[in-house]
Amino acid sequence: MSKRILVFPCGSEIGLEIHRALRYSTHFDLVGASSVDDHGRFVYEDYIGGLPFHNSLDFASRLTDIIQAHRIDAIYPTMDAVAETLQDLAQRLGVRVIGSGLETTRICASKTLTYGTLADVVPTPRHYPTLATVPAYPVFIKPDRGYGSRHASLAVDAAGASALLARQPGLDMLILEYLPGREWTIDCFSDRHGTLLFHAARGRDRVSNGISVNTSPSTDFTGMFADWAAAINQRLHPRGAWFFQARQDSTGQPRLLEVATRFAGSSALQRGLGVNLPLLSAFDAFDWPVSIAANRYPIELDRALENRFRIQIDYRHVYVDLDDCLLIKGRVNTELLAFLYKAIDNGCTITLLTRHAGDLHETLRRTRLQAVFDRIVHITDGGLKSDHIDLLPAIFIDDSFREREAVAQLRGIPVFAPDMIETLS
Repeated sequence: MSKRILVFPCGSEIGLEIHRALRYSTHFDLVGASSVDDHGRFVYEDYIGGLPFHNSLDFASRLTDIIQAHRIDAIYPTMDAVAETLQDLAQRLGVRVIGSGLETTRICASKTLTYGTLADVVPTPRHYPTLATVPAYPVFIKPDRGYGSRHASLAVDAAGASALLARQPGLDMLILEYLPGREWTIDCFSDRHGTLLFHAARGRDRVSNGISVNTSPSTDFTGMFADWAAAINQRLHPRGAWFFQARQDSTGQPRLLEVATRFAGSSALQRGLGVNLPLLSAFDAFDWPVSIAANRYPIELDRALENRFRIQIDYRHVYVDLDDCLLIKGRVNTELLAFLYKAIDNGCTITLLTRHAGDLHETLRRTRLQAVFDRIVHITDGGLKSDHIDLLPAIFIDDSFREREAVAQLRGIPVFAPDMIETLS
């Protein structure tokens, strides 16, 4: 029987990666929840909006109601502060919280606590308690608690540092030595027995808003990072996926930036090598044994914004063109084909309307498309495609504007060009 996991907040980068990583698993059913409607509601089929913020007084009681109503077996927190709250509430909620225990989560939520706990086993940045103690500039100023690069900035002189601190009066800010060199994330996994099963470094080769949007495996400082992973694991006792980040100081030596008791968003690179950290964490949370075997091949991850659409159309029949539509330059339009199979799965009929000039049977055989269609209409007399649209409600997909315009006018149904298929997917 599948375990039901509540992902909160589900629209964060971590929440979206959890969906990508677990959506094909038969062991889990995902329920997304957010306090503010965001991209999560376009991704999670089972979605709950309007959950109070994790620091609200009624958060626990509302969450308890959701757990009972939706038969939730575990909660997967996707932000560090949320994880700390949920680990604190875990016993009261009566469900598993995926990730490290409360004390480990509490330490890693604070840079000050992290550096203090690990300073004797891992090199950490020099920390200046006040601006008066800064020996030289530049320095890097960032919040004690936070993620990405929010409220963090480089200060090149004392005046700039004072201005930066003045702009964040409500935050505990750290004044740290500036680390100008290359930066890495080391993705790790520790099982319920405390055994470090996996660690792998990757370069943060392009960073946007604190997120590594281009990354690839790195062999830099392999032995050093392996020692760091073992030392952090022994000191902090993390569970499931976790990571740490390092950056070179002015002498070229790496220093610890942070440790997090969750997987990193761009650890999807490891999933591309066969190490699905979110899925492994879910298995481990239910005390199921796990093992790891990574593939070995060159790989690079590059991330960008993606589109999701939600349109309100009722249709039971799909009419689709072949040339320059389902076939483009002789090759199958795989995005359109994926949509057709999705439509079939939803109970739609698929009709091919084509003016194909060659041997249609041979073309469909060569491209292995024969089995996709319920009906095939091969128009050879110059007639109108609209004359063959006899089943409603329907949609029509064709690359030709003239064909789409005629069908829209004569049949009054929605029409789509190949570039619009993502709105249906």
